[in-house]
Amino acid sequence: MVPRHVAIIMDGNGRWAKQRGKERIYGHYEGTESVRACAEYAAEAGIGYLSLFAFSEENWARPEAEVSELMRLMASSILNERPTFRKNNIRFVVVGNRAHLSDALNKDIDGAMEETASNTGLTLVIFLSYSGRWDIMQAAGRWAADGAPEGRLDDYMATSGIPDPDLLIRTSGEQRISNFMLWQCAYTEFYFTDTLWPDFRKAEFRQALDEFASRQRRFGKTGDQITQEKNDSK
Repeated sequence: MVPRHVAIIMDGNGRWAKQRGKERIYGHYEGTESVRACAEYAAEAGIGYLSLFAFSEENWARPEAEVSELMRLMASSILNERPTFRKNNIRFVVVGNRAHLSDALNKDIDGAMEETASNTGLTLVIFLSYSGRWDIMQAAGRWAADGAPEGRLDDYMATSGIPDPDLLIRTSGEQRISNFMLWQCAYTEFYFTDTLWPDFRKAEFRQALDEFASRQRRFGKTGDQITQEKNDSK
């Protein structure tokens, strides 16, 4: 059983660098290699959506020098990976409160999204300047402004059109979701690993998928009901 949508909280870059006597940003640069490896493996495995929590709204409180370097890294990564997106039929999407981003970075993001909009392979979703609480609040505000029409609040979320995650992976040993897709993860399976993000590559990703495949997703039903539904569908 391959999940349609996998989300990853990419944690442990700073600790990885510190263990090697390097500045924190060194870990973030190394982490881009894990992004590339995981995107490649997601496409190989037939996953439809891969979401990566790159930068939260809370991260703006980090030291200014680190934030500036992270934004530069994001800009350079987008430009460097555009040929890869074209070659591998990857659709690139950014979700978050982009009002906080620079005009130059927003221009790069728009260019990459427009260029890959018609790609039909893996959808790579980067959550940038995002928080789950912000997403719920902005969705509720837009819903109310439209006169509270009948229908699902999902249609007003920043992730509208993207299926809810089947599997959420968090690296580095932390066991919380840190304000990431609070609404969307209602029935998501969680997988926590002690592996730091720069060391999380295809083998570690495969292990997470194997664990997911061994679980029974019930969505509030009993195990017997799920088994009967599977038998009825044969």
